[in-house]
Amino acid sequence: MISRDIQQEVFGLNASEKIYLIDLILESLDKPDIEIQDNWIEESEKRYDAFKSGKIKAVSFKDVLKRMDK
Repeated sequence: MISRDIQQEVFGLNASEKIYLIDLILESLDKPDIEIQDNWIEESEKRYDAFKSGKIKAVSFKDVLKRMDK
């Protein structure tokens, strides 16, 4: 929970200072989880290798949209 002192200090900021604070907070939340990122990289490489070797085939975007309509 945020203390009343911090809340009062934030509410006392001018608009540009509040925007700067919001940007800092959003930037701190926008950090990727390295483990998840590494897992997705590994998975995408496996899928690309499978495609190149002919184990899986590409599907056109048009066909994907058709399947979604069903």
